[in-house]
Amino acid sequence: MAPYAMLQSMLDAAMAQAGEESSMLLGQSLTVGSSDVLNTDRKSFLGDDDGAFYAVGVESREAYPGRFYLLFSLGDAIVMSSILLGIPGPRVMEKRRLSIQEPDDVDAFGEIANQIIGSFNSVFQPKLPEKVHLKLLPPQKYVPGIDTLTDEIPFPEGSYLMYRAPLTISGYDMGQLDIMIPHALANLFDPQPAEGEVAETAAAAETAAAAEPAAEEPSAGTETGLAVLVLGDDDGRREIINGLSASNLHLIGAPLNADLPRLMSEGDVRAAVITLHDANDRDLAVCRRLAPMVDRRGGGVVVCAPEWTRTGVLKALKAGAKGVMIQPLDPQEFAAKLGKLVNA
Repeated sequence: MAPYAMLQSMLDAAMAQAGEESSMLLGQSLTVGSSDVLNTDRKSFLGDDDGAFYAVGVESREAYPGRFYLLFSLGDAIVMSSILLGIPGPRVMEKRRLSIQEPDDVDAFGEIANQIIGSFNSVFQPKLPEKVHLKLLPPQKYVPGIDTLTDEIPFPEGSYLMYRAPLTISGYDMGQLDIMIPHALANLFDPQPAEGEVAETAAAAETAAAAEPAAEEPSAGTETGLAVLVLGDDDGRREIINGLSASNLHLIGAPLNADLPRLMSEGDVRAAVITLHDANDRDLAVCRRLAPMVDRRGGGVVVCAPEWTRTGVLKALKAGAKGVMIQPLDPQEFAAKLGKLVNA
């Protein structure tokens, strides 16, 4: 078995889920390919490439203390944040070419990074034997020749396992995501046998694999009973419910001022839709209360409104929404997005 095979499998699963969930957030497909792994250190990494990048620090807590880092090229970060903000494609290309970043871009990239770390948490926790909690640290932009190297910027000295995975967004020339994990933390996530134990461990693994029964495929009925909570005024709720009438989801409709804990107890609510006339702070307060309840069940909240501004999108994301959509909705596209969210 290859070294750190379990860790690589966890990372690939987390990145695949992050791509799916970020696609819902962006309203455009983002895929993260399988990773290649190599050993490196900070000096070697910085010497290989003089391009600017964002280092997204992740603090691992509980039984697996340490930090690792997700590195995105500045150009890729600009593309993703611009798409989230609804900027037209030609302007996105211009911003990338000129490395233009505005305050809204920085906030939007932070929301995307937060979404990605949420995906990592949901994959890591059930796969590790002890409790783990991954916390996002503020993304740090590093421009060679401008920003000064310090003990922590862009990431600390030391040896790392680097997992490199390609990013793909249709219409854009994307680079890759590099995940830098210190060897000490990698050994906590995926303890490696001592040299003398390698052959014995491999033989035991082969024996166990031969004896293990084949895993059963999940049945087609696993989605039965999953619910979507729909909040809004009568007309808004009616549009959402009519659009989802052909799905196999249990729909629970209610006004914005409804008793949220009671509604959550009415079924296995994995997603919620809030439909608004105007994405203002008062109405987004409902999202702020509801999002943690749905997040705990592995789902998320989508907020719909007739129009969105950059500021409105960022406010919705900061209120806990996993995505926003413009009304009137395309029923098939909307049902597909909700289906992914419900079964995340």
